[in-house]
Amino acid sequence: MKKFKRIAIANRGEVAVRIIRACEEMGIETVLLHSEVDIKSRAYRLATKTICIGPAETAKSYLNIQANIEGALAGGAEAVHPGFGFLSENAEFAEACENAGLVFIGPSAKTIRLLGDKVHCKELAKRAGLPLIPGYEGEAQDLSSLVAEVEAIGLPVIVKAAAGGGGRGMKLIRDLKEARNLIESAQREALSAFGSPKVFLEKYLERAKHIEFQIFGDSTGQVKHFYDRECSVQRRHQKIIEEATSPSLTEELRRRMGEAAIAIAQLGNYRGAGTVEFLLQDGDFYLLEVNTRLQVEHPVTELVMGVDLVKAQILTAQGEYVFRSQQVRIPQGHSIECRIYAENPYLGGVPSTGLLGKVFWPEGPGRRYEFGFEEGDEITPFYDPMIAKVIVWDETRQRTIQKMIRVLKDSLVFGVHTNIPYLIEILGHPQFVNGTMTTRFIETNFAEPIIAPILSEIDKEIIKKAIQQSHGARLASGRSSEATSPWQTYWRGV
Repeated sequence: MKKFKRIAIANRGEVAVRIIRACEEMGIETVLLHSEVDIKSRAYRLATKTICIGPAETAKSYLNIQANIEGALAGGAEAVHPGFGFLSENAEFAEACENAGLVFIGPSAKTIRLLGDKVHCKELAKRAGLPLIPGYEGEAQDLSSLVAEVEAIGLPVIVKAAAGGGGRGMKLIRDLKEARNLIESAQREALSAFGSPKVFLEKYLERAKHIEFQIFGDSTGQVKHFYDRECSVQRRHQKIIEEATSPSLTEELRRRMGEAAIAIAQLGNYRGAGTVEFLLQDGDFYLLEVNTRLQVEHPVTELVMGVDLVKAQILTAQGEYVFRSQQVRIPQGHSIECRIYAENPYLGGVPSTGLLGKVFWPEGPGRRYEFGFEEGDEITPFYDPMIAKVIVWDETRQRTIQKMIRVLKDSLVFGVHTNIPYLIEILGHPQFVNGTMTTRFIETNFAEPIIAPILSEIDKEIIKKAIQQSHGARLASGRSSEATSPWQTYWRGV
């Protein structure tokens, strides 16, 4: 059993800060592996050491396996934490770490190939007799074959990237005439995001809820779950609001789904933190996928279960025990997480870039903030526009909703637009309040941009001064506020 002295972080933003903080508490130094444009970030300032691994383009930096390995070694790290996204579910990266004498903080390369690859995971689940959504997971990836499979499954059909998740490489086909173009688009996105164009097909469930179970396998081979999360509030297949535990499960259903989650994890000899995702419709559940990494929404589980999943990951990678056989954990209270994106909610979510002005997160009991950027940092157009996560806990779900609305109303972010007004609207919607929302909740109820409030003259003056201040900061930094954003074409659906 060897304790790490220094860990490299192959990621950015708020998850990099999260890992740094856990390492600090454990007396471990950190090496941030960052791109050229991420020098103005909180993680860059907090890390013990920083190593630039390439330019802004993800293929040349955060997705560049060799650059990450060389950076970790140059920084004197003994282990690498991949966070989530980027290379976190890449078996070749896990293998490269091992070959370079670095400990990959996550499951083995073999496990990632079994479970992280969505197609292999479904093949394993079939052998285990777990419930699956009808679909196609074959090797034929030419357009003609895939279009024929779409027709055989029956519309609507969803196309998904085999090598990753998070809404990337995912397209919904409702018209057979659009199948070829949508599949081609999904393959391009999958290649760009995960380095593999491979996709698979699933029958799209129209009234489904998205429920996931947090699993954890420790160094002894023991696998447990830390209960469930409700992740049905999604826009373009990307989660916006998550909560623990789900208001949709009976105790019997929770037990059965938890057992299924542990079963698939044990088949894959799972070690570390992971998530088993299900779709739930009409009382029946179906295995969706296994995410072989830490999830964006892990804080809600931590708050209701009293665990630190990042520390548990590091301890497990060191070969230490995490679980005690006599310890029984049950959820306490309720927790909700909102993802704060730099985008304009009054223009349908068009991304907003630039320098951050004043940022204020209101303190109080049962409130947690995870953020990667502070006043003076730049929100660039190169990466996911999520700038922070707001997480709250209270004794009941209703009180947790009320607390989150209050916290969001009291939060301030100047310099860029955020989706905070949009989140407040969602939290107050009757379907969210009573817990009946499905994965089509946003599509059904928030298809159009929310209406901008009518501002008083005082409000207009405050905004005018804030814009002037932000514009002045941009000029001082040598960056133009008129720069064209690479997001612009993407958000028009091209």
